Amino acid sequence: MNTSRHKGLSFARRMYVPRTVGLSIGFFTVAAAMYPSHPPAWVWIAMILNGYGWSHLAYLLAKLSKNPYAAERRNLIYDSILGGFWAGAMGLNPLPTVTVLSMMAMNNIAAGGPRFFLVGCGAQITGALVGGFIFLPELFPAVTQVQVYASLPMLVIYPMAIGLVCYRVALQLSRSKKALEKLSTTDSLTGLMNHGAWKDLLTVEFNNCQTLNRQNSVALIDIDHFKNINDTYGHIIGDNVLKQLSSVLSAGLRESDLAGRYGGDEFCVILPDTTLAQATDVLERLRRTVHEHTHSVLPDLKVSLSIGIAPYGPHLTDASMWLHEADMALYDAKSTGRNRVTSARPGVRVCERLTPEFE
Repeated sequence: MNTSRHKGLSFARRMYVPRTVGLSIGFFTVAAAMYPSHPPAWVWIAMILNGYGWSHLAYLLAKLSKNPYAAERRNLIYDSILGGFWAGAMGLNPLPTVTVLSMMAMNNIAAGGPRFFLVGCGAQITGALVGGFIFLPELFPAVTQVQVYASLPMLVIYPMAIGLVCYRVALQLSRSKKALEKLSTTDSLTGLMNHGAWKDLLTVEFNNCQTLNRQNSVALIDIDHFKNINDTYGHIIGDNVLKQLSSVLSAGLRESDLAGRYGGDEFCVILPDTTLAQATDVLERLRRTVHEHTHSVLPDLKVSLSIGIAPYGPHLTDASMWLHEADMALYDAKSTGRNRVTSARPGVRVCERLTPEFE
């Protein structure tokens, strides 16, 4: 089933319940307005079929159509024509007419907005002219007490049915929005935060450190010789290494720690309320866990990590400077032998991030 057909069927299902409820109770509104004119038997049969059969037929037509969405929009136009027809047949009796046509208009504007509402209004007028021409009723007859009572269920129950449908749609949209937000901030391969989302949180944490004087550390993690792993074992194994490291990060860090994929074979971590010594201890354990792990299929594959840590300090002017210090610490870890955790040296600046031999 293609996407457009699935959406069309979903639209038809959403309209099925309010149409069924509305026509079922609307029958009594129309019947109360038509009764004083003593219509013939065929009119009562038509009212019953419209009230209790049309909703099921409309759903069946949409379900069997190649384009359910277009079919359901046509059904809404038919609703408006039929509603207008009964309004004309009852001589535009004020209360029943307003009740029936306003419910139809509610459907149209909910399903297609103002433009479709205007199309529905045109259909209602057409139906009213046809109904008035066939029955030639007395126009604007007095509203009876029975007609008032017959209109009340329509005025109370039908809006509740529409409200329930709208509530369910709102819940579905909320869930879809949350899923899209998660997709937009998640790295598809590792399941960790992506580069942009992590850097946004880094800025938030930096501001918290400035205003709340919190201890905090940021770390950059690089897989040593990752290009050689890809060249030797292939990119599928390389991807598995990235996934395994993300799993180790998720399992070995606290819930408050914020891990992400910085790009390529580089990962990043924010460790809130953590001193440099505590952050070093956590990441040293992480480094040992990865280095000591033996791949079940490729026992000769050994993975090691170079990690650079930078604690927050008052000398830092912005989040980029903080990240730069972690970057320089990572440079030191790679340039002094790799497979180690190195702390930042505040004030040290390097013009080039990494020379080619350390990539």
